[in-house]
Amino acid sequence: MLKNFARPSKPQKEELKQRMEAEQAKLAANQMRVKEAKVPVMVIFEGWGSAGKGSTLAKVIKDMDPRFFQVATMDSKPTEEEQRRPFLWRYLVEIPEAGKFKFFDTCWMEEVTHGRISGTITDDEYDRRIDSINTAERQLVDNGYLVMKFFFHIGQKEQRRRLDALAADENTSWRVDADDFWENDNYDQCLPVYDRYLRDTNRSSAPWYIIDARDRSWATLQILEFLNTGIDVAIHNRGIAAPLRQNVFPLKKMPLLADIPLDKTIDEEEYHVQLKALHTRLSQLHNELYRKRIPVVIAYEGWDAAGKGGNIKRITAALDPRGYVVHPIASPEPHEKARHYLWRFWNRLPKSGHIAIFDRTWYGRVMVERLEGFCSENDWQRAYNEINEFEKELVDAGTVVIKFWVQIDSKTQLERFSDRQNTPEKQWKITEEDWRNREKWDAYEDAINEMLRKTSTTFAPWYVLESVDKRYARIKALQIVVDELEKACAE
Repeated sequence: MLKNFARPSKPQKEELKQRMEAEQAKLAANQMRVKEAKVPVMVIFEGWGSAGKGSTLAKVIKDMDPRFFQVATMDSKPTEEEQRRPFLWRYLVEIPEAGKFKFFDTCWMEEVTHGRISGTITDDEYDRRIDSINTAERQLVDNGYLVMKFFFHIGQKEQRRRLDALAADENTSWRVDADDFWENDNYDQCLPVYDRYLRDTNRSSAPWYIIDARDRSWATLQILEFLNTGIDVAIHNRGIAAPLRQNVFPLKKMPLLADIPLDKTIDEEEYHVQLKALHTRLSQLHNELYRKRIPVVIAYEGWDAAGKGGNIKRITAALDPRGYVVHPIASPEPHEKARHYLWRFWNRLPKSGHIAIFDRTWYGRVMVERLEGFCSENDWQRAYNEINEFEKELVDAGTVVIKFWVQIDSKTQLERFSDRQNTPEKQWKITEEDWRNREKWDAYEDAINEMLRKTSTTFAPWYVLESVDKRYARIKALQIVVDELEKACAE
């Protein structure tokens, strides 16, 4: 794309000024249209060092309302804390809310291309990160985001002139460093790496716009015109269903819930013997996980009153409290609803060596949100594949993902509901919503069966915990966790 870049015809000074003023005014108006339509806008600026990203951004946002946009400056070198989470984590936690803009002064491109040039990213890792980026951008667009990507292009001589001018002024010398000069000295080495990245991530849902950045005013006008056009198209397309994607991941066959026998039990004496042994082993493994920097996600879903809380307590009892967090997931807060539905889970991912336990999860998209009408049919139909992609991203980053469905029958649930209702110290556990959900048992069972069938991948399979006997379910869960962690530590 850069090698064959045909520079657009630059208008004369007076025409450029008039068009600039018109486009700036249009962007200010479009900002309000974006707010009303609740379209989240993600604008990414990439380019050569000293190509004018910062000064151009200042001109682009000049007439915008600062209450409804933010600027994120992403360093190409992630911090140690950021390196302990999946590659995409530090970028996706920054995505904008619905109706707002987020301008990124460099994003994932710089980290990938710098790693490629320095040799710290292998061919295989490069391919994985390209897949991750394309998937992330497509998911954002499918979920209503406008993603605009601009690359500021200047020649080697122009770049050198700007670098020297910045370095010579004590007020601007801080804006350039040795890496900028290295890039200029090795311009011909960097060009094909940048060009390949642009081609590899140029998709119709989130295309690249190459900006002739030799003149800053001209660069600003190009971006304003592209951005305003993109906003017009995004608002026009608002509400159009995104295409459903075919699952590409291998699946593990799952039984129907109705076919799972629930008569499995364990006597109390054997329960305590196994509980003690499994706790001892899990405690040892937690130390090993920390030493080897292995992150773990344990996800719980199940019927109301199935015993998720007690199950989780038996796992955490063996863990160092400094090394785990339990996330009870309720209805999303307003700022969470205003973003991609997976955003609040990206924010809760554990760093390497730590464990995150989710009491209810991202699967609410294909259960509660599906059945209660909190999202469209297109939204929850797309979610199966999006969730598989999300979990694959975690696994590829070295995360152990363990998913439990806690299963009981309707009769057992009614008994436990009644016990809660009639026991004062347990009444906080039962709500009117629990009773309402119970009336939809059959609909929920159909949704759960579909969820298990479509998201039990070979890399993140579902484990069903038969929980009519809670003690049996607790031992089974502990044994599965121990087995999975032992495999991870042995690799």
